[in-house]
Amino acid sequence: MTQLARPVEPFGEVNVFRETDGRLRVVATVLMEPDIEGAKAGLALDASASMKKIYGANAPVSPLFAKAAGVTNIVEPVARTMASYLARFASSGRVTLAYWACDSDGSKVEPIGEFNDDQTQTIDIRGPRKFPWGRNTRLLPPVKYFIEQVFVNCPWAIGVFVTDGEIADLAEVKAYSLDFAKAIAKGDRSFVKLVLLGVGEEVRQSQLAELDDMFDGSDLRDPKGEPIDLWDHKLVSEMKSLTEIFAEVISEHVILAESGQVLDHRHQVVHHYTDGVPGRLEFFLPGDATEFTLKLPHLAIVQDLTEGLSQIGTGD
Repeated sequence: MTQLARPVEPFGEVNVFRETDGRLRVVATVLMEPDIEGAKAGLALDASASMKKIYGANAPVSPLFAKAAGVTNIVEPVARTMASYLARFASSGRVTLAYWACDSDGSKVEPIGEFNDDQTQTIDIRGPRKFPWGRNTRLLPPVKYFIEQVFVNCPWAIGVFVTDGEIADLAEVKAYSLDFAKAIAKGDRSFVKLVLLGVGEEVRQSQLAELDDMFDGSDLRDPKGEPIDLWDHKLVSEMKSLTEIFAEVISEHVILAESGQVLDHRHQVVHHYTDGVPGRLEFFLPGDATEFTLKLPHLAIVQDLTEGLSQIGTGD
């Protein structure tokens, strides 16, 4: 499977799979912000030592002189922008912020606080104060902090984790995520979307993608029949819209248009939507297809697939 890095609007994600019979299976979502009553939101910022440089914390000057010295803090504007967006999305109008991967073993979470949209514009984001910078990047503690404390008893939530992708406890995170997904399937827990946001010039995207893909092929569904896919990942350098953090949230039950068609690269119809075009599309293309067209009543959207095809091969 491969995910296109820059799908055309209005697609939020386009994933391409090579089937055993050589055909292409495409799963695409249309970018839109969900409206969910009672939703909560959280933003967790990686405070491991590998992140110090992009916080501007490696400079041999104190924060008092950092601006004059031209020291760049990349994390602060990213955090402020994302926190503002999440606060406006949350039903309470507030977002919970925290540092993670703190202390020598990278296992501590340092809460920053809860902020409304106006307050997010002036948050001082320079790194942890209570704990030292972490020597390991342990993702499980902030995941549990959100799921078991901040988001407990709420009907739906989203947690965004800013990181450079150096995750030390990936296996533990995957095991916990699978157990949590099973609890959702049983109806014991409400859904939480978890989004990794890669930042900096040295992002280890392979680890982010491994979590993102962990539920591919899973049969787990929530009590309403929706597929359970907890993880997604985005790169700050590639994002065109903040709404992209919801790219995998849109349901196949959300109807975008009354009818539509999907055409292959030869303009042959491969899928009809007679009872409404859903926000989550899934269809098959011929094995040699290089693009598809989503044809709506007043719009035709062409998505090139060559980027993805170069990564998944021909299937021969």
